[in-house]
Amino acid sequence: MKAYLILEDGSVYEGENVGALREAVSEIVFNTSMTGYLEVMTDPSYAGQAVVMTYPLIGNYGICYDDMESYRPWIDGLIVRELSEVASNFRNEDSIQNFLIKNNIPCICGIDTRDLTKRLREHGTMNGFITVDSPFVVEKILQRIKEYSVKGVVKRTSTKETYIFPGKGKRVVLIDFGAKKNIARQLQKRGCEVIVVPCDTKAKEILKLKPDGIMLSNGPGDPKENVDIIKEIKKLYDTDIPIFAICLGHQLMALATGANTYKLRYGHRGGNHPVKDLETGRTYISSQNHGYAVDESTLDKNICEPAFVNVNDGTNEGLRYINKKIFTVQYHPEACPGPRDSSYLFDKFIKMMED
Repeated sequence: MKAYLILEDGSVYEGENVGALREAVSEIVFNTSMTGYLEVMTDPSYAGQAVVMTYPLIGNYGICYDDMESYRPWIDGLIVRELSEVASNFRNEDSIQNFLIKNNIPCICGIDTRDLTKRLREHGTMNGFITVDSPFVVEKILQRIKEYSVKGVVKRTSTKETYIFPGKGKRVVLIDFGAKKNIARQLQKRGCEVIVVPCDTKAKEILKLKPDGIMLSNGPGDPKENVDIIKEIKKLYDTDIPIFAICLGHQLMALATGANTYKLRYGHRGGNHPVKDLETGRTYISSQNHGYAVDESTLDKNICEPAFVNVNDGTNEGLRYINKKIFTVQYHPEACPGPRDSSYLFDKFIKMMED
């Protein structure tokens, strides 16, 4: 069955439907990873977005449910060049086609993803409409596409109830703004007791848990939308508790301390982004998934200083807070399937709590 992707600039891509038979209006973004499509589909940071995979063959190692980063997928749609009909992997439990259909995710294959990615790079991230219905009048659809915006996704992806990963080491409260499972796994691997709390948990409730450290997770959407959450993070900043923040958490801490954020032209999404440690001069290859960045020109030098920079475009990738046990990164040190160059940051957080 034919399927179509219509972008807000009026361009139309035709392919074949291999997923759920439903329409979807979404923000269209691209990911440059060669592997990890299941992790991408189940990463809450993609809520409100449909993902173009730039690698031309997707699905060739099937689905292994242990690798999911959340209890369900969050993407609005998947767009690929070719979807493998055969999965070759001793861990395979399901085909990607079945996974897409079971989870009601539309998928288009057979389109020129190289051309689509170039368009998104040149013109910036755009909204799009996925449909199997034809014929259609593009002009009638464009208004609906242009009116779409990613809203309320932190509340939608966050846990609704507190839950605990047991451990005999340091107690870490992980605030779930749309957290990937691997953040808690990395902390638990290091012996931590991890208490995961909803995104709207008040600072006073977090302090009642007597944490040795606080983790601010990744998550979807525009960080500035989270006004009430930012106020609570400022209260946590004012304590002496060690804090480690990733991705959206990094942006929220910056906003809580008076800095500004802005939307990137097409974002950073993939497993091959080089970031430079400004203290050591060493460069790490990182996994990233974000459409916003912290504006370094708005930082108060008495509060924080840049710690990492993106080698490709010079955007901020991390902050070190002055006279505080707080550090934040824009990228994903918990990356799975990888790269894992930056997993040492979890060890740094453990040492910070011990000191």
